[in-house]
Amino acid sequence: MAQSPAPRLPGRHLVQVPGPTNVPERVLRAMAAPTLDHRGPEFATLFQEFMPLLQRVFSTSGPVVIFPGSGTGGWEAALVNTLSPGDAVLTVETGHFASLWAKVAAQFGLDVQTIATDWRSPVNPALVRERLSADAAHAIKAVLVTHNETSTGVTSDIAAVREAIDAAGHPALLFVDAVSSLASIDYRHDEWRVDVTVAGSQKGLMLPPGLGFNAVSEKALAASTGASLPRAFWEWKPVLDQNASGFFPYTPATNLLLGLREALGMLMEEGLEQIFSRHLRHSRAARAAVEAWGLELLCTAKEAYSPTVTAVLLPEGHTDAEFRKVAHDHFGLALGAGMGQLAGKVFRIGHLGDFDDLSLIAALAGVELSLERGGLPHHHGGVAAALDELRASA
Repeated sequence: MAQSPAPRLPGRHLVQVPGPTNVPERVLRAMAAPTLDHRGPEFATLFQEFMPLLQRVFSTSGPVVIFPGSGTGGWEAALVNTLSPGDAVLTVETGHFASLWAKVAAQFGLDVQTIATDWRSPVNPALVRERLSADAAHAIKAVLVTHNETSTGVTSDIAAVREAIDAAGHPALLFVDAVSSLASIDYRHDEWRVDVTVAGSQKGLMLPPGLGFNAVSEKALAASTGASLPRAFWEWKPVLDQNASGFFPYTPATNLLLGLREALGMLMEEGLEQIFSRHLRHSRAARAAVEAWGLELLCTAKEAYSPTVTAVLLPEGHTDAEFRKVAHDHFGLALGAGMGQLAGKVFRIGHLGDFDDLSLIAALAGVELSLERGGLPHHHGGVAAALDELRASA
């Protein structure tokens, strides 16, 4: 006998994973446009309109290379444009995505040297300085760090990492994954002298997945002239050469770029400082709810609490898969899963992108209802605690 379909859940379903995030109606409408000639003057005008705004979001006056792809493609582009076979790279494994980036580097035959963490702490700049100071031959060509580790809800201090590299007197390039921090957390590519910043379209930029970004320093561009890892699609030079006149060397994701122009305009309307403050405020309210429930935050360093994602340890005897199924099936709420060595152990609440107080409270109410429906041990009052935090910081 055929199984009966699950009953329909009415109302708006909430996707509160830490990316892809909700796409605003204005952006959806901007993308719902007729096909644009990517070799015509209208496209060149489009490029000239969005690129200066994109540079403002990265806080850079230098080039930002755009690829049809994702953050993973951005990782690869950073590596293959600047490094050669056998080069050493220093990575700090703060979570699942930092670990994946290191695996990409290893697949290209790079000598990956890793500083391990407990996945609950940020990058320790002192350890970076120690490792680089010991590298008298300057074999390490790049340092790879994740600004905001999406899998753990831990944010690292990139300015302090740059200071550590400088204090060691080391010439290594600094590569930063800013996928879940860009346009949500204060980020300064030029001021912190980052050499390649990697980002994607599907989080703070409020777009669907499909665009990957590399913000590139002059030092990284110089390194690309002597790098010999294989590269074709991910090569910067053809893109930058064509960008000079407002075009691309291949068919770009034209409708996503139309959406990018609209999304960047929305970011400028709100103001980047206001956006950063909004994300900090919502993260404080989310943590207030978690503490009121009597649950444990994964991040153990208060100064490293993420403004964009809160990872919560599940009580003993419960898994994230069963808890998220309750949230999804009974309340139409999608929450982030535990990843890598955290699989089964945590759930993650995303609070980034096009997001307001009401969206946060709805998501937290869904979590509280799911805790009760799933029989997880907890205290009541998480939503009330979040409301108190929002009132106090209004």
